[in-house]
Amino acid sequence: MSSPMSSPMSARRIARLQQPFAMRLGGALQAGEIAFETWGAPNAARDNGILIFTGLSPSAHAASSAQDVAPGWWEDMIGPGRPFDTGRWFVVCVNSLGSCYGSTGPASIDPDTGQPYQLRFPVLTVEDIARGGHEVVRSLGLGSLAVVAGPSLGGMSAHACCALYPGFARGLISISTGVRSTPFAIALRSLQREMIRRDPAWADGDYSPDAPPISGMRLARKLGMITYRSADEWQLRFGRERASLGRRSGDPFGIDFEIESYLEAQAAKFVGQFDANCYLYLSRAMDLFDLAEHGGSVSAALKRSALQRALVIGVETDLLFPLAGQRELAKGLIQAGVETRFEPLASIQGHDAFLVDMERFRPVVDEFLRGL
Repeated sequence: MSSPMSSPMSARRIARLQQPFAMRLGGALQAGEIAFETWGAPNAARDNGILIFTGLSPSAHAASSAQDVAPGWWEDMIGPGRPFDTGRWFVVCVNSLGSCYGSTGPASIDPDTGQPYQLRFPVLTVEDIARGGHEVVRSLGLGSLAVVAGPSLGGMSAHACCALYPGFARGLISISTGVRSTPFAIALRSLQREMIRRDPAWADGDYSPDAPPISGMRLARKLGMITYRSADEWQLRFGRERASLGRRSGDPFGIDFEIESYLEAQAAKFVGQFDANCYLYLSRAMDLFDLAEHGGSVSAALKRSALQRALVIGVETDLLFPLAGQRELAKGLIQAGVETRFEPLASIQGHDAFLVDMERFRPVVDEFLRGL
């Protein structure tokens, strides 16, 4: 891999993947790239690196910096005096391979055709994402990591990275994730993907960037937002509060309640930010992942990771990655000989708690990292 390049206008940097980059389930990328950002600096031993994989839709901009002062999606977790203390750690966050925030994905230009890959992009797996992150770390001159971390899809990617590269990371922070998706989560994501593909504007994946499948993306995002939080939170935040703006004239089934207004706003925001085909590929990658494929069983995969310490965090109200799965994961790590701490958090924010419930997440992650 060549050295990473910097953009003069932002903190985002680009690392070129090895050429060609063979994908796990077939096909290869001839000019693959991974977007990433960093905070802090490597120490003299170059053993203070922390690699963060993101959830399905975030970019690599996890926190602000001098190069980009805009708040990041994990702003309260990264920086001086915060859990990922950049006075001690060299923090690297990668945008997943297959995404649309600088990394190569279905929306990127295929060098062989000069047109976007779209559905000609190879099948994407979590392991491909993990390999992309590994190559970024190597491009930065780090032979190993102190910790690999991630929430949701990012947690899956972290587990895959540990299984693919035993001993590469000494520690693991696994947040609201799992060693495989549950049938419930697969069913939900399958429906989201169908919503997008049923939109006539999707055009079998060959839509123009100027005319994306807006209706399908809106519906998929609304369903996603409903599952990312909990019924208790919806009750507390919205109850049966009526929408502040009245129903549009001539629309007998328009918005009546404030919860509907909220979902509409979230959907509109997402449509303008994320590519539909990238969403399809990343969503399916989550469903395809099964850590047991690395060694024949989950237990074997956890053992081969050669981790020393791990932190497993689950949320009691998480619909997508239930607490029972987090508990089993922690148990498996302990049986694999990994010093493991399991933290079940009583947050009402559901799967998205790692983004918003900082009062619970910060102390747990901070204590774990201080002990390394």
